[in-house]
Amino acid sequence: MRIATFNIENLDDQPVPDNRRDREPSFEDRAPILRAQLERLRADVICLQEVHGQDEDGEPRDLRALKKLMQGTRYEDYQLDTTRLANGQDVERFRNLVFMVAPDYAFAEPAREIRNDFVERPAHKFATGNRRGEVADIGWERPILYVPVTTPAGDTLHLINAHFKSKRPTRIPGQGPDDFKWASAAGWAEGFFLSSLKRVGQALETRMFVDTLFDDDPNAQVVICGDLNAEPYEVPMQTLRGDVGDTGNPALNNRILYPLEHTIPEPSRYTLYHRGKRNLLDHVLVSQSLLRCYRTTEIHNELLRDETTAFAFDSKFPASDHAPMVAEFGD
Repeated sequence: MRIATFNIENLDDQPVPDNRRDREPSFEDRAPILRAQLERLRADVICLQEVHGQDEDGEPRDLRALKKLMQGTRYEDYQLDTTRLANGQDVERFRNLVFMVAPDYAFAEPAREIRNDFVERPAHKFATGNRRGEVADIGWERPILYVPVTTPAGDTLHLINAHFKSKRPTRIPGQGPDDFKWASAAGWAEGFFLSSLKRVGQALETRMFVDTLFDDDPNAQVVICGDLNAEPYEVPMQTLRGDVGDTGNPALNNRILYPLEHTIPEPSRYTLYHRGKRNLLDHVLVSQSLLRCYRTTEIHNELLRDETTAFAFDSKFPASDHAPMVAEFGD
């Protein structure tokens, strides 16, 4: 079994406006490169992030671009489940989370979105800007997506697909950013704090949900995949892992989640190249019950380029700005 995660970066098939054609690749430009990356994964299960939805006349919004991308590949007949609007029919226009599973796997039930179900929106009193002194609830924009999958062997695999809040500061009214500029360093710092709050809040909610799976089955086979926008040593990852060294309770040992990237040699251990620095922001974490059959992890980062120094626009290169990661398990 091979399980992969890939932030495919704003996958869409909409025509590129004339004034952006010189710096933004079209779907036709991107498709051959992305297909090759996906084929190389040879994955049975894929968790994708940043898959846009497309409108069809009189039809529910669908993942047309993704389905076009899969045509002619090993994934053409894979089953899909994804984030949706409240009507249960239309997918989100932007940045859907998507599960793809091989035909011999089965979704045991429809995917479930979790957002502020276990953690209420934190209250924040603005310290800067036009709303200074005002208290507001701060929620996170993206849910986590959960689905139980039945494997060909009849086991249940608990899959979680996540895209945590980026490190880009949250907008503060009256402080910015306006035209990419902040009115004050304090305003920028408050925005950075709010983004950190959202990211850790998503990690906490994920951890709390995972604990309910272990409550039902201490040996639950749990996999968390996604763009977590956090390095291995940062708070969101510590929150997810639940190491005994942090909890101080050996009775919780079976609930630890293990990041698999540590078996990759350190020079190759990165999924994003930003401002001359290699970052590991995408992760696959598994429960102890899956370690017995864990084999290896790969990060396919050969196509990564530092777009922030080479070009002013993230969309310059047709490949994604994130590298896919795939973990292999066997008997």
